[in-house]
Amino acid sequence: MIEEMLRLLVPERFMSDSKYREGHVRIINALPGRRILGLHVPEMKSLAKELAGSDDALEMIAGFEREAVAERNEGGTGCRSRLSYEETVVWGLMINYVKVPLDMRLELVRRYVPYMDNWAVCDLFDSAAKWVKRERKNNSGMLWDLLCGYFASDREFEVRFAVVMAMSYFIDEEWLPEIFRQFDRLDFGAISSEYISSRQAKALASKGKDQMESVKGVALGEPPYYVRMAVAWCLATALAKFPDMTRAYMKTSALPDDVRKLYARKARESFRTRDVSPF
Repeated sequence: MIEEMLRLLVPERFMSDSKYREGHVRIINALPGRRILGLHVPEMKSLAKELAGSDDALEMIAGFEREAVAERNEGGTGCRSRLSYEETVVWGLMINYVKVPLDMRLELVRRYVPYMDNWAVCDLFDSAAKWVKRERKNNSGMLWDLLCGYFASDREFEVRFAVVMAMSYFIDEEWLPEIFRQFDRLDFGAISSEYISSRQAKALASKGKDQMESVKGVALGEPPYYVRMAVAWCLATALAKFPDMTRAYMKTSALPDDVRKLYARKARESFRTRDVSPF
């Protein structure tokens, strides 16, 4: 939709350095079929802010949605995507930057979240949602209710959206117990994912090309890997801010063993918690 505009901002290194390009694409790990143009985050944010300030910002946001709906009706990823990864990111950033009342912004968010199909799309949106901080003073309940609907979703990136938003804007003494309650309600086995683990991918590859053609995306761990990792990340962040509350929760939580291990690993890797016992 704005691909030509975005291509002007692609760094020369992405075009000329194959190793750099492959590394960039590998980190994003988009589903097959999702085009990656190669923009850096600062350029996407700058363009999104410019577009969000234009008179036709809401019309442009609606245009992104129409393209996403049409793509899904055509069969989604697996064929050439209508929206590139960068266009999907800019769409979400514009929702965060455009000046609209809270009720309208929340409606735009609800219409966007179902089209998150990648960890980077999700996390870039969540990290840029600074309006949540402004609105929490008078609308914490409304915002939390929004997240609860996504905590209960059966789709990987809708759940990740809720987890990362909670981590970014709700980790305090009042709301941390609510986050823990939502974690205990998660049924990881019921959350659908368009990614399989690298272990599963190797097993399919050994069975031949026909088996691999059905594979959409490959993640490092067991699906829904991007929810498991988000929960671990959130817990490690909570440990840094409220170690006693977090350790008390971990003693009684029903989280799967692999999520507990991911949490302990994240805690060890962070300079804030490397010397703090996770349990």
